Amino acid sequence: MNQPVSRTVTYAVQDAIAEILLDSPPVNAITEPMIEQLLQYMDRAARDPAVKAVILGSAVPGRFCAGLHLSEMGDASFEHKLSLVEKLYTGLFDAQARLGKPSIAAVGGTARGGGMTLAVSCDMLIVADTATFGYPEIDVGVTPAIHYTHLPRIIGKHRAFELLFMGRSFSAAEALQLGLVNEVVPEAQVLERARAVAGLLCTKSPLVMKLGRQAFYKALDVEYRRGVASAVEHFGNVAATADAREGMAAFVEKRRPAWPSDKQ
Repeated sequence: MNQPVSRTVTYAVQDAIAEILLDSPPVNAITEPMIEQLLQYMDRAARDPAVKAVILGSAVPGRFCAGLHLSEMGDASFEHKLSLVEKLYTGLFDAQARLGKPSIAAVGGTARGGGMTLAVSCDMLIVADTATFGYPEIDVGVTPAIHYTHLPRIIGKHRAFELLFMGRSFSAAEALQLGLVNEVVPEAQVLERARAVAGLLCTKSPLVMKLGRQAFYKALDVEYRRGVASAVEHFGNVAATADAREGMAAFVEKRRPAWPSDKQ
């Protein structure tokens, strides 16, 4: 008998705002059930005429999302890794495109890797002054492939290369200076501020918002959908390498990786 899948995402609607909160302590690491639940809730919000805006946040204090769970990437089959990343990249992009309503990421803590993918998929980002960000994939032998598509467009080629290939973390203040987030507020006010912004957006015509958002996406993302498909393929190819297996093993064992490709 199949065991029921534990709930790792919560959903609630109040004042025409759907709040979708990641709730998988301690760090909201992304698993396939989590991304499936997230996509289901986004579809639910899209179909509900009573919902006029969506907030994506976290129910875990001090954490937004640490990225992909190592159990999903370590010894998992190539097919499983590809399926997970396709849902995270293509599924999330399609869900946002179909949403028809403004989405706001309320980032009250650490966002890394796949957590960055979740956050920047939204239309606006409201973040805590204590929040930190980063693309650490390079240090465990994989790549943040989806971010190659959009990050250079947001912050420029050279700064994007630095963040994606150095793997360093950066502060909320730097994220604001780069134009990656909309507002930085005290940590205790992140969700409150996101609700206030969502409430303002809810006063707009829902039809004009939907049509305008569709036009906005179309104008900005002419090649983005193709880039998403390419990113899925690229990530799958990199994740299948010996260097990726060594990088993840080294991370788990808390040691410096010995890259197999160094010996070639």
